[in-house]
Parts: sequence; C-alpha cells; structure tokens
Amino acid sequence: MRKRFYIMFVARDSDGQLLKIPIPLHYLYVFVAGAVIGMFTITGMAGSYTRMLAKTLRFNQLRDEKESLKKNYNTLEKVAQEKEIQAASLGSLASEVSTLYGLKSEPLLTKSADGFSDERFTSSVDQFYALRSSAMSGVATMAVGFGARNATLTDWVRLAAAPSLWPLQGRIMSSFGERSDPFNGEGAFHRGVDINGSYGQPILAPADGVVEEATVRNGYGKTVVVNHGHGYETLFGHMSGFAVTVGQHVQRGDVLGYVGLSGRSTGPHVHYEVHINNTPVNPHKYMRATMDQVGVASHGD
Repeated sequence: MRKRFYIMFVARDSDGQLLKIPIPLHYLYVFVAGAVIGMFTITGMAGSYTRMLAKTLRFNQLRDEKESLKKNYNTLEKVAQEKEIQAASLGSLASEVSTLYGLKSEPLLTKSADGFSDERFTSSVDQFYALRSSAMSGVATMAVGFGARNATLTDWVRLAAAPSLWPLQGRIMSSFGERSDPFNGEGAFHRGVDINGSYGQPILAPADGVVEEATVRNGYGKTVVVNHGHGYETLFGHMSGFAVTVGQHVQRGDVLGYVGLSGRSTGPHVHYEVHINNTPVNPHKYMRATMDQVGVASHGD
C-alpha cells in the first residue's frame, strides 16, 4: 500500500480544542516551486531595470559629450577664422616690407589653396614680432647693410641676428685663415681674428644671445661662447675674467668678460670667432659697427 505524507498544522479553536489540519506534502512542493519561480522573475526584472538604467545614463553621457564637442568645434572654427584674418594681415605686411627693401616674398606667408596652416600661422607671427623688434632696435638697418639682395624675410631676420658689433675696439693683430703659429713658426689655420686691447678692457656681446659656455679651454684660456640663434655662435678667448654665467641672456653691447692673456697668448688681446652652423667663418665680414658708431651704451661696464 502506497504511503502518503502530510504536513500537519496544529491550532486551537475558540473553545480551546486542538485542531489538526493535514496538508498533503506535494502541496508544499508546488508552493516551493512557485516561490522559486517568483524569485527568479523578480531577479530578472531587477536585472532588466538595472541594464535599462545603465543605458539611460550612458545615453545622457553621450549626449553631454556631443554638446561639448559641438561647442569646442564652434570655438575652434572661430579661432581658425581669426588666424586666417591675422595671417592675411601679416602676409600683407610682408608684401609691403618686401617692396620697401627689395626682398622676395616669404613662401610661408603666401596663402595657398588650403588656407593658412598652423605652421604658416606660427611662422608669420614669429616673423612679425622679429621684424618689429628688429625695426625698433635699429638692427634691421644693419641687416640691410649686409647688402643681401633677392633674399626672403627669413633671410632678413637671420641677417638681423648676425653678430655685427665689434667685441672690442682695437687693432686686428692676426686675421682669419692660414698663418704661422706664433709659438713654433709652423703653418696653422687661424679660426678667428685676434684684436689687440688693454688688459682688463671690456669685451662686448656682438649680438643678442644666450651664454653657452663660460669656462677654461685648452689653448684658449678663459673662454665664453654665445649662441645668437639662426645658426650663429661667437667665441671669445684669452679672457682675464668672466662677466657672465652659463644660461644668461645677453643683449648686443653687454659685457661678456675682460681682455687678458690666459691660455696660449703672446699678449693681452681677445681671440674672436664666428661660427655658422658649427663652421668657423671670417669674423671680419660681420664686424660692421663699433659701440661708438651704433650709440649703444655698454651694459655692466
């Protein structure tokens, strides 16, 4: 005979009598199954709601990013238009300067089919300020004095940065090029010019620049090297003392050091070199004016 199992609930009625309520066991299985199904249903609904909430937040985020990109695009568009106007103005200025001094047009300042690129705009702004600075300081006149014709504005600015000032007013004792070594009489190449001076006489910066060296070199003694940009460097040897330090910015006419006879020297003088792109050239070509001629007051004297 098949056994049947029941769940028995015991309670009391209003008279205090015990009541027994038998429930078949398979009803419990049905209840538990229903509870489990309900739990999974609720869990699924909660998961769907969470996913929907995440999608909504992502949508709002993307919408905000779109609005931000739109604003940035509008801003960049305005900046580009302003650059176009400024570059066109600078290009007009370049044409006027070219006409005035007989210079070639600067390619980077000539508008192309694709308008003015960032490189063209940056170049035009840099050249504008360089030209303005040169004109205000009188250096532009010196650049034109080099006699360069059929040059571009870039060439003109480069010439304006050339070391045109005599570092020392004195007699040239030894020129650039082949000579006899004063110590052994043998043939040697002289990389600069030797300018005679009095011991302790100030040695001046021939152009604006940054001091790259202020040290003692073998043969040169106490030496200063100045970087003037545009490939120009100058070297001053046999000093008796320094007036500048490495990294210092100097202006045309500033005192760099003082005449001496340190290193291999036969007497007080300054050994002066001009380098273009690390190649020594004849300094005399660039020595266009003295302090008295340009009327520049010596700094630090």
